[in-house]
Amino acid sequence: MSSSHPASSSPWSHGPLPSNVIVGDNTLITAEYAFRRFQSREPGALRIGAHCTMDGVHFAIGAEGRVGIGDYCYFTNVILLCELELQIGSYVAIGWNTTIADSDFHPLDPAQRIADAVACSPLGASRARPAIPRRAVLIEDDVWIGPCATILKGVRLGAGCRVQAGSLVTRDVPAGASVGGNPAHPLEGRDDGGEGPSPSAGGKPATDAP
Repeated sequence: MSSSHPASSSPWSHGPLPSNVIVGDNTLITAEYAFRRFQSREPGALRIGAHCTMDGVHFAIGAEGRVGIGDYCYFTNVILLCELELQIGSYVAIGWNTTIADSDFHPLDPAQRIADAVACSPLGASRARPAIPRRAVLIEDDVWIGPCATILKGVRLGAGCRVQAGSLVTRDVPAGASVGGNPAHPLEGRDDGGEGPSPSAGGKPATDAP
């Protein structure tokens, strides 16, 4: 993996990368807005492997967020919302308008949500926001995620699994399983002809709920 790129050969189509972004060889990042909400202060906050295409991906990474992406990945118009950690393996394909988030970004308790709204308003400049739960998301190798899916905090997607278009994933998905729906649930048959995960995934289709 390459640690830096001269501005003239930046892998980002709209200029040099932020100083704490590390991108591998033959990886392309498009979209003017790719780093508009990139605020991480962490060293190596975003690491992308080699031979990846990040087409229209929005890297919305908070001050303490860290994102790792493996090799040979293809994401199109994906939103990565990270306040803690997103780890994505190699050979992962993610369809358009999919969102992956490791936080709720606001409290769920009604009283805490009001306090948070006040803290975020012009009247609450000196107030700290309430603590908001964050849990890392892990996506293993050879995972396929269809368009318009949502992956929520704390979820682990096992190697070779499939997430159908429009799914809302709130629980772990076993290796080789296929899930769909809102909330996502196991599907009886896969849409790949029943061949199961690729040899590198090492899993079997699941029949039980995750």
